[in-house]
Amino acid sequence: MKGPQVAAANTTSLLGEMFSGGIYKRNQGRLVRQGTFFGIVAIVAVGCITLANTILADQATPIRVGGSSALAVLGAWFAWRVVNYPKFADFLIAVEGEMDKMSWPDWAYLWRALGVVLTMLVLFTAYMFVCDVFWNWLFETIRFLDISTPTTPTP
Repeated sequence: MKGPQVAAANTTSLLGEMFSGGIYKRNQGRLVRQGTFFGIVAIVAVGCITLANTILADQATPIRVGGSSALAVLGAWFAWRVVNYPKFADFLIAVEGEMDKMSWPDWAYLWRALGVVLTMLVLFTAYMFVCDVFWNWLFETIRFLDISTPTTPTP
């Protein structure tokens, strides 16, 4: 009997899922699902703050705050329901399963790699600075960038 229930749960439409309150596979893929939820909520929050400070800036305070707060609550509910939508939740569960299979570097290797990246960043920045100074000096020396208007001698 469990098979048809799982198959029925996987065919739920996204719109139908928005009006349910259940949690799909509660204990599986929790970290990735929580990270996805908080990521969506952060994007919605930035959007609501931007809305309140731009489009609704000239409105009365209750409209500005109430409208953006209502959208924030709807966005949080949408995020909660999306991470519990069976197809998407199964994908996130699979992502967490693949992440568990990976071999992550230890802290010593991570710090060495960070040192290499930062060193190369500094060296490349210095190289670009030297090139900029050199080409600026060369173009000023040969007056390649001199765009002043010629003056006509007065008779």
